[in-house]
Amino acid sequence: MVSFLRVLLFGVGGMVVAGAVWLVSSQDRLIYMPVLRGFTRSYPITPSYLGLDFEDIWLRSSDGVRLHSWFIKCFPDCKGPTVLFFQENAGNIAHRLEMVRIMLQRLQCNVFMLSYRGYGASDGYPSQHGITRDAQAALDHLSQRTDIDTSRIVVFGRSLGGAVGAVLTKNNPNKVAALILENTFTSILDMAGVLLPFLRWFIGGSGTKGPRILNFLVRSPWSTIDIVSQIKQPILFISGLQDEMVPPFHMQMLYAKAAAHNNRCQFVEFPTGMHMDTWLAGGDNYWRTIQRFLEQHVPEKKDDHSLNSAKGKSTRNISGL
Repeated sequence: MVSFLRVLLFGVGGMVVAGAVWLVSSQDRLIYMPVLRGFTRSYPITPSYLGLDFEDIWLRSSDGVRLHSWFIKCFPDCKGPTVLFFQENAGNIAHRLEMVRIMLQRLQCNVFMLSYRGYGASDGYPSQHGITRDAQAALDHLSQRTDIDTSRIVVFGRSLGGAVGAVLTKNNPNKVAALILENTFTSILDMAGVLLPFLRWFIGGSGTKGPRILNFLVRSPWSTIDIVSQIKQPILFISGLQDEMVPPFHMQMLYAKAAAHNNRCQFVEFPTGMHMDTWLAGGDNYWRTIQRFLEQHVPEKKDDHSLNSAKGKSTRNISGL
């Protein structure tokens, strides 16, 4: 019996040590993947390849890191919403251009695409602290532009981008009008248990069973579940039920946590949507869902002339009754 307990303790101890070694040595490579297998870090295409007019924008993060981004306008005088799009953890912004092209057409919006530090043409190395600074630099740039309606800036994040977008939205209640989260995880702590199930007893978020003794080793926890409850702006949660990377219940948990504190939350499921293709699998319904959300929560402003005209019509109608 004593020998069995000794073996058991050694086994558990070995698992803890193995988990600790993995967290220290491999976590950044699993969380941040600027280069897809078979590709280079450079952009395979630019927006002009798809016939989109764009600006190359170079920013400086608050710690001095040089960042590259694309600002794509729907058309020269477009005053529709401006979507600040944050991508997933793998590849670069060029790999999202086909989706963005359709977004421009369907939503009649502008799109700002940021290359996180260490991604694409941006300098530096990715980290939670650094990418949070990068996102703020992108928003500050948009807030200072005079060719867009800065009251209609919408943050849209998918997967890791949702975690980035949630932090930015929470930190900027007066600059971000609304938030869209798609196939986003509750936290990297919880995702560690998804990627390596044996770690579930030693690492995880607030709802995880076990001692969570390895949490302190995670450099980029991205605890979105703790952020969404602090967001006051409208939030649209988009969940692909066939997501093979992030279990769909993560999105359900995020929605439940946010909706308990915010009555302007909406949750929409797409039965055939996978992690990267929910926008494609959802088809027309996907874009109509976002369009309705924007129309409800980020409506177009009427100019003074239109308002006065509307008031005049209203008065005449009343007087004619």
